[in-house]
Amino acid sequence: MDLLVLLGVGLLTGTTTVLFGFGGGFVTVPVVVWADSALGGEATRVAVATSVVVMVVNAGFATAVTPRRTLAALRGGGPLLLLLAAGGAAGAFATRLAPPALTHWAFIAYTAVTLADVLLRPGFLRPRGQAGSSVPHRALPALVGAPVGALAAFLGVGGSVMTVPAMRRAGHPMRVAAALANPLTLALSLPAATVHLATATAPAVADGTPLGLVGLVDLRAATALLLGALPVIALLRRHPPHIPDRVHAWAYAGLLGVVVAAMALSGP
Repeated sequence: MDLLVLLGVGLLTGTTTVLFGFGGGFVTVPVVVWADSALGGEATRVAVATSVVVMVVNAGFATAVTPRRTLAALRGGGPLLLLLAAGGAAGAFATRLAPPALTHWAFIAYTAVTLADVLLRPGFLRPRGQAGSSVPHRALPALVGAPVGALAAFLGVGGSVMTVPAMRRAGHPMRVAAALANPLTLALSLPAATVHLATATAPAVADGTPLGLVGLVDLRAATALLLGALPVIALLRRHPPHIPDRVHAWAYAGLLGVVVAAMALSGP
């Protein structure tokens, strides 16, 4: 039953990767917490690490099938990508050291703050000017890379939750902001995944039996999620849905609300 649920969530993850730039974090963390509940308080740490690995594959694949004219908006963004990668590695190390409950409630708090921000602050639901061009009005400053990468990797949310609102307010339509979030997510999640796979000791369930983890990563859950996600990413990139920009923005906010509720209900 767990595997069927994970496959189903993988389908949803593939959809959110294309539509919202979520490589997995906001959707996969709550479900992996549920699937690995036998780990108790350690389940959130495992969920964050597993989410990061899923994000590497989803974001990498989504980037590979994104039109080059869209990715051209990141031309000259090398310093931003490098700082995202450095921040991602730092955030992954911080996850290993922080108490599991801190990671869990920080995830909820950050998601709730982001939801309030997109609902209340002008520029996301009510963009200044017309967000209808694939050409950015402003580029993301490179200096935001390190803090964005560190916080995203620490919480397992990927870069989209920070970069999509920022690019939306810079003048991008939602479809472009979501597409550009994937290469940024890949930059921070790849070093974070390496840290989680190579340098952490797998926790055990209450009776001392390992749960089949590699480092902090539940590869069984990650594989099931990816089997569901990758075909959906390929399909939606080939046949993108036509969603009105305002509806697209409201759907992003609605997904954040669902995730806040799911994580609050799965609290340790």
